[in-house]
Amino acid sequence: MTTSDDFRAAGNPMFNGNKLKLGVFGTNCSSACAITTAESTFEPTFEHNVEIAKKLEAAGWECMVPIARWRGFGGPTNFNGVNMDTFTWAAALAAVTTKLQFFSTTHIPTLNPIVATKMATTIDNISKGRYGLNLVTGWFTPEMEMFGVPMMEHDTRYEYATEWMEIVESLWTKNGVTFDGQFLKVKDAFSEPKPYNKETGRPVLICAGSSGKGLHFTAKFCDFNFGFMQDMESGAAWVKKVKELAREEYKRELGTFTACPVVVRETEKEARDYYDYYVNQKGDWEACENICEVLQVQSQNHSAEMYQKFKERFIAGWGGYPIVGTPEQVADKLVALSNTGVDGALLTMVDYNEELPFFNDRVMPLLKQAGLRN
Repeated sequence: MTTSDDFRAAGNPMFNGNKLKLGVFGTNCSSACAITTAESTFEPTFEHNVEIAKKLEAAGWECMVPIARWRGFGGPTNFNGVNMDTFTWAAALAAVTTKLQFFSTTHIPTLNPIVATKMATTIDNISKGRYGLNLVTGWFTPEMEMFGVPMMEHDTRYEYATEWMEIVESLWTKNGVTFDGQFLKVKDAFSEPKPYNKETGRPVLICAGSSGKGLHFTAKFCDFNFGFMQDMESGAAWVKKVKELAREEYKRELGTFTACPVVVRETEKEARDYYDYYVNQKGDWEACENICEVLQVQSQNHSAEMYQKFKERFIAGWGGYPIVGTPEQVADKLVALSNTGVDGALLTMVDYNEELPFFNDRVMPLLKQAGLRN
């Protein structure tokens, strides 16, 4: 069984010595993670993503994680409606970088496991082991219907995903794989090349499963559970829960990652004013309502205040925990985040190329002083 020590031995960025790993989220999609009509130079193009990757790599960040999207969410922005495929995206960026880790987010029901194995190991070799899969079982019904497959019941999705992963894991280590499952069948399957690193035997795996079935799937197969924090207290409880589950049920160490929209400015007023501008004044509330409807989050199930806060979080950055303030305040909040026990954070910004230089120049040195970064 692959362990975190195997990935450390292989020099994988996700298992380096930094106490709080850092990455960015959703740069392959239009508007990235901010559901807003606010002005931005960001575009979901290869050229923009290369610029972002170079800035991250120069400052020592660990990873970039894309969003697998096949259609937008409507509204004035048609949020995420323009999007790059996550496999070819990762392959192209891996070829022009040397240190960053790239992931491909995949909706498991849309991709044959033999095809997924071949694509993943090809990119793993291109990147020399700086590659991983973000496993998603599918939740946006109109997307699944595009592929002519019905949306499976929630727990059934993870039963399907388990068979899918068993086939993929087998093909990462051997050939001549035959599998006769309830959902999937393969006969005498081959896949070459094998993963790049002999120490790990496979790419890094992450999953955002949060239900009972989802957490067990993640604890059994993956290296990181990706979750959204409402606050620091509930975040610490989530980290404790998932790590204990992996140790007690599967004898494995499971890492954790969360997401945080970040606004850092010279003064607190500037930061808070901009957050209010892009969220409350320029937010695409129509697209946000569409997402809430898909997720079955209706206003009648919450107080008006709670529902409004929920939507604001989604507009700010896909529901992540907002971190807003001066460089010192942002660094302090990231220290507090690390104190929950979480291993890393995917930070989201409205305009990555415009905002990253200030973050790198002013916040990263403070994180090093605090002992979160080497």
